[in-house]
Amino acid sequence: MGTALTAAAAGFGTGLSLIVAIGSQNAFVLRQGIRRQSVLSVVAICALSDMVLIAAGVAGVGTVVTAWPPALTLVGLIGGGFLLSYAVLAARRALRPTAMTATGATGATAGSRRGALLACLAMTWLNPHVYLDTVLLLGSVAAGHDALRWAFGAGAMLGSVCWFAALGYGARLLSGFFARPASWRALDFLIAATMTVMGLTLVIGAL
Repeated sequence: MGTALTAAAAGFGTGLSLIVAIGSQNAFVLRQGIRRQSVLSVVAICALSDMVLIAAGVAGVGTVVTAWPPALTLVGLIGGGFLLSYAVLAARRALRPTAMTATGATGATAGSRRGALLACLAMTWLNPHVYLDTVLLLGSVAAGHDALRWAFGAGAMLGSVCWFAALGYGARLLSGFFARPASWRALDFLIAATMTVMGLTLVIGAL
């Protein structure tokens, strides 16, 4: 039991070290959390997606992806284009004061909720770094734990759930700060800059 717990703890720490970083997905979850818009759905999509990808990595799918490099190239181009498009949208929000509101989910329309969920899915599944971190890297590290690789994977999955839940629901503690339009403008400019850099990085890396 102790050995399994050790492997799970290692997976928890390794998983957190890979996802706790400024990136398009985390920036998006943070913004949704501050707006209190579709937080549960967004957190669930991110966490469940990570769980599926981590399980695939532990099961050995990473070796299949590595055998066909064009797969990551294609995803890189598509994901990079999507991130650049979202960066433009974030920049437009930052330049329109009327779009800067800190209302909760009750102020969101059905269309905006669908848009948020689709954007979350795209940022998760069209980001090659997600596959590199979960399927390939975590899968490779898990393989080193032999019979305890699933305990390692379970720890990594738990780390993902804890992080996204803390990010999505902890963000509301910043709602007072983001009651000012200038704060929303700064956040959206940061999101636009982050996604522009990541989008260009993905496209250039894929070419």
